Parts: sequence; structure tokens; C-alpha cells
Amino acid sequence: MITPAQYGETSWELGVQVDEKEGVESMRFKLRVAGDLHVGGLMLKLVEKISESSYEGFIFIFLALQADADLRYTPQHKPLLLQLPNMKTIKINVCFSSMVFKTVADICRQLNIRRPEELSLLKPPDDPSKKKKKKDKNSPQDDIFDIWDSANGGPGGTGSFCDPPGPMYSKTMTATYDENGMPMSATSLWFGENPLAKCQPNLPPAELAKMFEPLSLVDKATNNAGWLDSSRSLMEQDVQSSDRLLLRFKYNVFFDLNPKYDAVRITQLYEQARWAILLEEIDCTEEEMLMFASLQYHICKLTMSSEPRDNANEPEVDEVEAALSNLEVTLGGSHTDKFLEDITDIPQLADTLRLFRPKWLTLRPYKEYWFVFKDTNISYYKNKEASSGEPIEQFHLRGCEVVPDVNVTDKKFGIKLLIPVADGMNEVYIRCDNEMQYAKWKAACILASKGKTMAYSSYKSEVKNIHSFLQMKSLAPPPGHAIPDVDAMEMNAESFVSPRYAKKQKTKQLTTRILEAHQNIAHLSLMDAKMRFIKAWQSLPEFGIKYYIVRFKGSKKDEILGISYNRLIRIDMSTGLPVTTWRFANMKQWNVNWEVRQVMIEFDQSVSIAFCCLSCDCKVVHEFIGGYIFLSTRSKDQNETLDEDLFVKLTGGQE
Repeated sequence: MITPAQYGETSWELGVQVDEKEGVESMRFKLRVAGDLHVGGLMLKLVEKISESSYEGFIFIFLALQADADLRYTPQHKPLLLQLPNMKTIKINVCFSSMVFKTVADICRQLNIRRPEELSLLKPPDDPSKKKKKKDKNSPQDDIFDIWDSANGGPGGTGSFCDPPGPMYSKTMTATYDENGMPMSATSLWFGENPLAKCQPNLPPAELAKMFEPLSLVDKATNNAGWLDSSRSLMEQDVQSSDRLLLRFKYNVFFDLNPKYDAVRITQLYEQARWAILLEEIDCTEEEMLMFASLQYHICKLTMSSEPRDNANEPEVDEVEAALSNLEVTLGGSHTDKFLEDITDIPQLADTLRLFRPKWLTLRPYKEYWFVFKDTNISYYKNKEASSGEPIEQFHLRGCEVVPDVNVTDKKFGIKLLIPVADGMNEVYIRCDNEMQYAKWKAACILASKGKTMAYSSYKSEVKNIHSFLQMKSLAPPPGHAIPDVDAMEMNAESFVSPRYAKKQKTKQLTTRILEAHQNIAHLSLMDAKMRFIKAWQSLPEFGIKYYIVRFKGSKKDEILGISYNRLIRIDMSTGLPVTTWRFANMKQWNVNWEVRQVMIEFDQSVSIAFCCLSCDCKVVHEFIGGYIFLSTRSKDQNETLDEDLFVKLTGGQE
């Protein structure tokens, strides 16, 4: 027994705030505790104090616990306003104490999105115009987009989103997986009523114009700083209940896209690509803008039609046939880039092309030469007869940038090559005569930039994809196809292009051009049209590049660092032009000095770089590099179980 005075010396009072469900005011309690009381005992005391037994799943938030500490007893799962790639916002309960990587995986499981490792959460950029005044609940943004309260089972529904799905998500929409983690049946057959698998209608031009804001590279760098740290929890990153976050495809390597299993995933990918085009988050030419507009019009038209979903009409794949196909892939090697033939018999290209060197002083910009593409190099000669001797010049394409310089309408089929040299990038333009010649040479250049030759099996499919992309860009209707009467069409053409582009065209003229382009893709099914849109998006030169402002070691000026799925790009901030490219394939190791927040990377041939991040914490860039390396380890012969430990090892850092 101890006296009251002694008890006061060995114990103290703690203030505890107990968070309640949304709409219920939180409670505060004072608890007297001793130094030997563990957290579990404190939780028991608190539950006895409030006489409730429904506080399972709550956690304590505290750091160094002292006598004057103020504790917070809060639920692990809280509501979050989550804006999906289609710009719709849902209210969803998520775990605030798990690391973001796990939280995103759980969100994707609830939304039936496969490959959650490709997505992450992004804090929306601050709007300077709204800093001085409190946000109005009836702001234009909320007027434009409905809020789906999934915590109540969707519009008019009941129940928790973590509970068995309500009216919005029926039980038949829950994926079932085999022992290897693969879906056991086609998810496309369960999504008839799922709004996430249905494309959203295009906004009226006036509403679209409100959202449009031209973005410089610096603006893009600022926006990309908002990615959450995947190895830390929402609570650790100061995310509060009912905060708004963006769910986006972060890593632009979309593995194993399968219409049979990925109805929601493909639709949300399409939506993210569509908004990137409409808001000009990625640059495209006028011809490409019309191609994307025609695909949007076609998809919108099919989505709004009363015809049954095209997924239901797709032939079922025989399970035995599918198993034999998988066995064939396994026996033949799981890597898609296997050699077609012996390495001693690598295909070559040889043809008459035209060359232009911007740094050369010449009155005739393009001049004809005889070009030979062998291995990963391009050589050119005065003519075909001279090709048995030494070339005029040879270009080594490993690590180069391949940029299209194409206008199908004007019959312009050019390839711009940015070739790494000691003092930067060597700029070369090559002009082809026709679509097929362009497709073959560009495909060879793309493979060579990755250190691969035309002997790889992906060469033929690359040629096919490039040629198909060119055909879609053609604005001339196929022979025998008449253009519909524009005056009789109910089309709001300005809804399918960016506001800046819409200002350049009269409505009738724009409608005519979209309908002309539509004739080339009018035969596509809904799913095929979405896939074509995604592939065309992937074909754009700027696709998948995230920009950050950095200061390279030894440099006195700020520069832009572009991070893509296979390379890093050093970009001049004033001109926006690439200076140097480093490929992940040539990376030997990378480290972070957490004390000075500096990223250091070592490449082959004794090339080393170091830089500090100015527009974000270096952890954001470190996670992108590690994340892309993690995704490169995936293969189709693996199941869908994520190697969480490897992801954390590559992206988490040693802070």
C-alpha cells in the first residue's frame, strides 16, 4: 500500500481525445496512469471509461510520451474523398495506419482494379486563388462532378463500403482468384452495372474551359511533387479524415492489360489519358488531337447507345486452349523479347532516305543518301554503290531519344533522333517516303535506343502498331465512305478537344474534321476503341514523363529532370530541350545521401551523376526510380501476389 501523496508522485493525468464517427463530436477524457502502464492497458482503461465495446480498430497517435502529453484515440479506418482517373469523386473508407502501398492495394481490390502497384495517391496542387477564402461547398468543381458516397453503398444505398457491397456493387462483381492469384472468370461479365467500367460523358465546352490551365514544365514539376510516400501511412503524411486525394496511374507501364479481366482498369486508364489530352497535360499535334477527338466521339457514341455491351458478345476462350497457350509460352521462354533467329543472322534495313542536320549550314535542308540500319547503328553513304566502302557517318543509337516528326495529311514521315554525345545530344532528322518505310525504320530506332536489334520478336509488333497509329491519324475517309451531314449531327465538337485548340477552329469546321477522322475507326468495338486510345497516348513523345526541378552537382543553374519508365532525361529549363539521357538499363547503382538530400546514380562506362531536388523531396524521385525497377521484375509466369518486401527495399530508403 502507498499513500495518496506517493501515488501522485508515481502517476500523472493524460489528456485523451476520442475521435467519433463522422458527424459526431469527439470526446475528451482525463486518465490517471502510471509509468509502467502499457498501451494496451491504456486502451482498456479508455474503453471502460467510455463504457463502449465498439472501438476495435482504433489506434493511438503519440510521439515521445511525457506527463503533459495529449493523446488522440482515433479509428484506423476513416473516410477519404478519392478522385478517380475519370474525375469522379467517391467517398471510401481506407486504413490510415497502413503504409500507402497497402492502402492503394486495398482500394484497388474494392474497385476491382488489377495491378495496384501501378497506381498511387497524389495530393492535389494548391489553388492560389482559394488560399485567401474558405472553400465554398457549392464551388464549380463540386457542381461539375458528383460525389459517389460509397460508404453508403452508392447513391441511395446503405451500409459500409468495407462491408458486403450494397446496391452499387453487387456480390457478383467480386473477383475470385485461383491459388496462383489469377482471376478464375472474366470480370468483364460482372461489370454491366458498375459505373467505374463505364466511360463518363464529355463535359460541355464552358465547363471544360474552367478546368483548363496551360502548364509549363515548371508547373508540371510542381504538380508532380504531391505524390505520397508509399512506405509511410496516410496519418504519418498529415492526411486527415475526408481529405481529397487523387487516385492515379503513377507508373506508366501497364502490365498484362486484358479486356477479359480489366474492364475497370482499362476504362480508368482511358479516362486518365483522355483528361491528359483535353487539359493538355501532354503535348500532341493538331492531327493527333483530331485523332483523339474522333476516338472519344466513337467511344461516347457506343457508350450512350442502347446496344448490349460488346464484352458480352466476345467469344469465350476455351480453358484448355488457354492452358495450352500458357504452356507454349512457358516452354518457349517467358520473356517476350526472345530472339526469332540466330544472333548471327540479324535483319538489316537498307533504303534511300533523306537527312537533315540542323547544326550544318546548308541551303538545301534535306539531302538523299543511302542508309543502312545494322545492329543498333545507322550508317549512310553517298549512294548504294558506295555502301561497300566506309560510310560518310555512323550513328550509334543506344540510349538515344526517338521523336516522331509526322503529318500524315501532308505526307510527312520524319524521325527525329537525339543521340547522346560527350557534350550533350546530337540532333538528326531522317525523312521517309511513305508510311510503311517510316514504320519499319522508326521501330528499328526504338529498339536500338534500348540496345536491341531487329532480331527481337517485338520488332514486327512495333512496326504493326506504328503503322496502325498512322492509319488512325489519317483524316481522309476510306474509299466509299460518305461523310454524314454535319448540320444534321448532334455533336458538341468542342467537348472532344482542348479549349485552346477549339478556339482555333469554327464549330462546323471542327465537326467536319472529327467526322472525317471518325470514318477510319468507326468499325472498332467499344473495348477496342479504348485500347486504341491508350496505345495512341503511349505513342506520344512526352508520354509517361514526370518532371522535377533539380540542381545537378557542379551546376550553378536549376534544370528539369524527366523520369520515364526506362530513362532519366536532363532538360534545359529555358528551352525545354533534352540535354542528356541516361537509361535505367545502364544503371549500376543509385544511392541517396539523406543528410544533404542528394541523389547519386552510377551508370556504365564510369558515368556518375548527382543532384538535389528543389521542387519536391528527394524521396519522391528515389521512389520513382526504385518503383520502375520493381515493375521491371514482373513477368507473366508469376502470379499476381505482390512482393511487398522487394518494393519497400527498392523504394523505401534508409531515412
